[in-house]
Amino acid sequence: MKLPDEVDFVLGAAGTDAGMTSHAAIITQGGVKAGDKVGIIGLGGLGQIGARIAVLAGAEVYAAEIDERVWPLAEEIGITKVSRDISDFPDVTFDVIVDFAGFDKTTADAVDIIRRDGTVVVVGMGKLNSTISTKSLILNQCRLVGSNGGTKEDVAGVYNYFATGQLTPIITTIGFDDIPQGLEKLHNGEIVGRLVAQM
Repeated sequence: MKLPDEVDFVLGAAGTDAGMTSHAAIITQGGVKAGDKVGIIGLGGLGQIGARIAVLAGAEVYAAEIDERVWPLAEEIGITKVSRDISDFPDVTFDVIVDFAGFDKTTADAVDIIRRDGTVVVVGMGKLNSTISTKSLILNQCRLVGSNGGTKEDVAGVYNYFATGQLTPIITTIGFDDIPQGLEKLHNGEIVGRLVAQM
């Protein structure tokens, strides 16, 4: 995969990881298209990229994020409205909800509120089990799918967005020797956006 001239190596690294995964969840698995109403759960390193991709694809995007420090970012990247819980938008009929958090209740709530024949994509592994309502799954005819990684086409798609300058995720860079401390900061929730080590 050729790195476009407009994309530096730091963005290139993020594109083969968070970018690819987010593009796959939004476009490949979620099938997001112009005019869709999309819910994003979690605006971390993956969610912020996924939300922006959905906006650039022409969707009307709403986000659920418990860390209110991140809320100003939501407006910056074109999200219509942000709240702590995806259920806080009772007047919105979601076509697609992508759960980048995956904390049991987040997935269950998404299945409960998705429109009939809508799609819920689960990416996050905050908890490795979820109890969902099979009643909601059946009555909503919910398409519930998992998304893990992506393809070369997803990398190309996110690189194209990077090259236009319309997708510029928050990235924290560290040196090679700082990787252990960087991992500790990730574990403690101290990193906003994505962490990239520069050699």
